[in-house]
Amino acid sequence: MNATLAATPLNDALYPATEPARTLPTPGELCRELPLSAELRRRIEGQRQAVHDILAGRDDRLLVVVGPCSIHDPQAALEYAQRLAALSARVDDRLLLVMRVYVEKPRTTVGWKGLAYDPDFDGTGDMGRGLEAARRLMRDVAALGLPVATELLQPMLAPYLEDLLSWVAIGARTTESQLHRELASGLSAAVGFKNATGGDIGVALDAMRAAAHPHSHFGMDAGGRPVIRDTAGNPHTQLVLRGGHGEPNYQAHHVQAARRALEESGLSPRLMVDCSHANARKDHRRQSEVLLDVLAQREAGETAVAGLMLESHLHEGKQALEPGRLRYGVSVTDACIGWEATERLLLSAAERLR
Repeated sequence: MNATLAATPLNDALYPATEPARTLPTPGELCRELPLSAELRRRIEGQRQAVHDILAGRDDRLLVVVGPCSIHDPQAALEYAQRLAALSARVDDRLLLVMRVYVEKPRTTVGWKGLAYDPDFDGTGDMGRGLEAARRLMRDVAALGLPVATELLQPMLAPYLEDLLSWVAIGARTTESQLHRELASGLSAAVGFKNATGGDIGVALDAMRAAAHPHSHFGMDAGGRPVIRDTAGNPHTQLVLRGGHGEPNYQAHHVQAARRALEESGLSPRLMVDCSHANARKDHRRQSEVLLDVLAQREAGETAVAGLMLESHLHEGKQALEPGRLRYGVSVTDACIGWEATERLLLSAAERLR
């Protein structure tokens, strides 16, 4: 569904120096174009409950959020999902695999913002087509039986995608944002708040407490109208340790300190370790070191680590975003481990946890 141009006197008055505004489908229109069957809705509800059970300690499996750093090629992403679904059937007694389907990317300055923003990689910003591609892919992944995870960066995107999500990340740069805490308070999916880029976990604990409370905030309904949203609060949140300023925070003493801080704040002491970013010292190949360390902590009786996050794609590494010259199944944002390494790590993890 392509965005169309719509210039109005009001737009011209408010934004005299900009291009005419382009309209987007409303959330209701896109959801009607790409609906969920009753069976798929029930499956997603069950997947959310499985995630909640792990976070609450009712299920002792390890939650693993795994997949490409970002999605730029839906075809490659779907092939990855098919492989992951087959692997899930082999490890689901000890691991709950949730696929990363990240269609937005936060940028420190400028750069490609993700599939939802620029599906053609050419700066034209065909967000209507990007939203359609994002929802279609998430629906296809969910139909394979995989729970879907994403990072919600732009709150306005949530109504287009939230019915498909089983786990949501709020990134290190937005954990402090009141808008994202309000958004999290109304989601049915579990929400992971990452520690700040400097490593401070206090902002994530504040976010978890804020998201657990009811809020009244500005929002948008399915018809695209501005509304007041009244949320009940989300009890299914977790701290995500991702390191900070190039230093890791996944080791046993870090996890123990984080567990104590969660308990002292009256929060569930069940956290996730992001094996990438500063925990891997920006080297994607070191994600395996992080995973093996966390498994050893679990084997030693540490119950705080309920989940892991891995950045993984069909092929290892990353590439420059050059349309027409892209290698299939290789990340265009952060470097990822390849499928063979991913499969080997997850099979080994499941065996060790057995």
